[in-house]
Amino acid sequence: MPHAGTDDGVELFYEETGAGEPLVFVHEFAGDFRSWEPQVRYFSRRYHCIAYNARGYPPSGVPADTASYSQERAWRDIEAVLDHLGLDRAHVIGLSMGGFATLHFGLNRPERARSLVVAGCGYGAEGNQRERFQHEAAATADLIESKGMGSFAETYSLGPTRVQLENKDPRGWREFRDQLGEQSAKGSASTMRGVQRNRPSIFDLQDAMRALRVPTLIMTGDEDEPCLVPNVFMKRVIPSSALVVLPNSGHAINLEEPALFNAAVEEFLSQVRSGRWPERDARSVGGSILGVEKD
Repeated sequence: MPHAGTDDGVELFYEETGAGEPLVFVHEFAGDFRSWEPQVRYFSRRYHCIAYNARGYPPSGVPADTASYSQERAWRDIEAVLDHLGLDRAHVIGLSMGGFATLHFGLNRPERARSLVVAGCGYGAEGNQRERFQHEAAATADLIESKGMGSFAETYSLGPTRVQLENKDPRGWREFRDQLGEQSAKGSASTMRGVQRNRPSIFDLQDAMRALRVPTLIMTGDEDEPCLVPNVFMKRVIPSSALVVLPNSGHAINLEEPALFNAAVEEFLSQVRSGRWPERDARSVGGSILGVEKD
């Protein structure tokens, strides 16, 4: 069973499929490497696909100390996987918690990112939601520890941004729920406290994102309410970004709409590989929408 070591001694399980330019998939809090199966099956026909489990998600290591879990550790673990595999650069694709890690990887190691796909990223980022989000994260960690992952999965899988998957794909939703229930309670609770609760707001990263020049595709579902405003904000401040909004979709857009998700990512990668991915034309920002300035 392959593992990549980190500089603090945590072993990260990973799986490789296919050949070509490397794509690294970074999973959400409620998933693991298996969450990317619809993407790995599709993209491994043309790319070297690497999907790994974050720390706290067996068969990756589950550190006992909550201090071992942080937003910085999350993006550095992406780097650890690249280092282990001897990869100088890769396309990095992340959802939700993985989207945050992907964004931070691009901000901190832009020279190692061929491109970034930042999907479902931004929950709890708005200023008026920060305190509520941090309270909910702490309460969620307590619930996981007291009730166990099975009980948590039953409730969490029916949240307001998860019911879309249940309605579209009941079988896929049950698989999502069951896999969530298999996760480590210790790892999930520590991840919720150390990574989720303490991560910086998207809105605090404005200056860093304005300087980002790595080709970036931002993706969200139109019913993923907590992520809509943060995603528009990212589009506005990252010069090398584009925004895709999938209709009638919640949070797990790669599972809800795999064909649409894969098509958008494939077109993005094609433009990046051909050197045709643009930065935003400055003329499209501000000014009169009719092209006539007021006297």
